[in-house]
Formats: sequence, C-alpha cells, structure tokens
Amino acid sequence: MSESETKQRRLPPQAQSKQPGVESTMKPPPDSEARHYKAAGKLEGKAALISGGDSGIGKSVAVHFAKEGADVAILYLEETEDALRTRELVEKEGRRCVLIEGDIGERDVCERAVGQAVQTFGKLDILVNNAAEQHIAKEFSEIPPEQLEQTFRTNVFGMFQLTQAALPHLKKGAAIVNTTSITAFRGSPALVDYASTKGAILAFTRALSMQLVEKGIRVNAVAPGPIWTPLIPASFDPKKVSQFGADTPMKRPGQPDEVAPCYVFLASQDASYMSGQVLHPNGGEIVA
Repeated sequence: MSESETKQRRLPPQAQSKQPGVESTMKPPPDSEARHYKAAGKLEGKAALISGGDSGIGKSVAVHFAKEGADVAILYLEETEDALRTRELVEKEGRRCVLIEGDIGERDVCERAVGQAVQTFGKLDILVNNAAEQHIAKEFSEIPPEQLEQTFRTNVFGMFQLTQAALPHLKKGAAIVNTTSITAFRGSPALVDYASTKGAILAFTRALSMQLVEKGIRVNAVAPGPIWTPLIPASFDPKKVSQFGADTPMKRPGQPDEVAPCYVFLASQDASYMSGQVLHPNGGEIVA
C-alpha cells in the first residue's frame, strides 16, 4: 500500500468530549465547503431550512444549496463558531443565511425556527431534517433510559416536530429530505439505539411520502455510510477514530462534500419522479 493510500485509510487519533462536536478542531478538517462543486442553478430562488446545518453534512448541504441559488436557514444546537463559518460561505455565494440556535428536541424551538425562516424568506420550499446524536454502548443492557430517550428525542421527535411546523408553509413542488443512515439497513452493534432511530426515520420517510404525494410534496432520504463529521470524534475513542471508514469497500471514510449532492438532487426538479426513496453514499457497501 502506498503512503497516499495509507493516509486515505487512517485518520489521526482524536476525540471530542461533547456532542454533536465541533468541526473547527478536527484534523484533518472535513471537506465540507463545496470548493470543487459546479453549480447549475438547480435551486434558484428557493428557500431551505436545514437542521444540524452548522457543520458536517448539514454544513455542506447548506453551501451546496447556496451555490445552486437557494437562501438557507440553519438550525443548530450551540456550535456558534461553526455556524458563523457556514453563514460566511453561504453569503459568499450571494445568498441569505439565517442562524437559529436551539435544541431540536423542543417543540417551541422547531416552531421558532420555521417562523424565522418564513419571516425572513417569505416562504419555505425545502426542509432538510439532518440533526442527530449518537452514543456508544457496547452492551445493550447498558443503554441508560436517559440516553435512549434523548437519542429518540433529538433524532426522531425533533424530525417530527420540525416537519409538523414546516408543513403549513410547504406548497406544491416542495421537497423534504431526511437523513437516515446505513445503520438503518445493516444495524450497528454498539449503536443499537441510534440505529433504531435511523430505522424509524426510514419508515417515517416512506409513510410521509405516501401521505404528501397528492399534495405535490416529495419526501425522500439519504443514508450515508461512514462520513468524516464532528459526530465521529465526539462519539468514538481515538483508536476507533483512526480506523474510521477503513472497512468500507473504498477503504476510507467519505467526506460531507461527497454526500451533499444527493440532497441537491432530491431537493431539485431533477428528482421530480422520486418520492419515498433513499440514496446511499456509503463507500460501496451494498444494502437494502
């Protein structure tokens, strides 16, 4: 194996003490700023709300959307430095960006986020449900009730609440894109509660798509594999981080910029005949 191939497979051991993690301290930093993306005006004049949009996949989606012509509102927990960087990148593309801080697990935060987005942009065309958390538990019996409730509150309840708040503002032609995970399809022994939430999101996507299709609103999902985001060093120990993604067929973790174009596609008219479907940027693993 060449030196460059080894670098692709191995990340420096590192850890962060708090979720959902901070992108600015990661080594190497994720590719999440769409530096090489070629836009085509696919979302020109659209307005989007992205949960967990301050870093990682959500950040990359925000920048890609802006490059495609959309204004973006970002809901994030408390990572202000990351959020400010994302806003800088969105505004660099000549688009408006609203930063909304708060816990997506709280209904009033979701309603406030939608209200701020609609008040600023005058409408809402795209909702990206992306915010999530995960916690390692090698033994199923060791998952504490508080962790189980918190993981579902963020990953599932937050998605329900934000979507319910957004729906009155979504018109015919609108799109909802949810972030599920490869773990919804093949499980994860150390992330039983997290994988369960991602399975719930898969079912949520399929069921909601059938309910909203007659209204002309499409609902789809993206199921990333191992992607280099702040959630990784905030979840795993340094040794696990150094091996992250090496067991994929491509032998490396993916980057947020390799995932975000899936969201652009599903949010755009290019995916006008798709609803209830899932895209799988996962390094070559065959699932489903």
